[in-house]
Amino acid sequence: MPRTLLITLSDLKWLRAMLRSRSDASLLDQEHLHDLTEELERAVVIDDDSTPHDLVTINSIVGVEDLLTGKCHAYTLVFPAEADIASGRISVLAPLGTALLGYREGDELRWKMPGGTRHLRVRSVIRPEQSPPPDGAPPRPWLPDGPLAA
Repeated sequence: MPRTLLITLSDLKWLRAMLRSRSDASLLDQEHLHDLTEELERAVVIDDDSTPHDLVTINSIVGVEDLLTGKCHAYTLVFPAEADIASGRISVLAPLGTALLGYREGDELRWKMPGGTRHLRVRSVIRPEQSPPPDGAPPRPWLPDGPLAA
């Protein structure tokens, strides 16, 4: 049975509007749009105010480990117009971006990527609205460097 996927109400609204506006996308993009649509259809929608601190949302910084190679990388999940893989900003429409949306720290997932199916673990999540840890609190989880083929 697939794990419950969570998505914030604001992310859902933005993503549905974006999907409606992309009806003329290329065939390859249509496949990615279909994957995202399927993920949204199975997601449980939650209020923005009750979002778990470790949930991957739009604009989250996500530490990801490739469980086959052991390599770790950090990405920021963004809308397509803001994507820049060289600076670690991946589109929610990229296979890796769609795969990560709605997962939480510690979750493992398998997702079909252009180079084959990847087995990944979400190692850390920092959402932009989160404040730094208070004095005396343990530091935030590590965030690795470099790209993991999106």
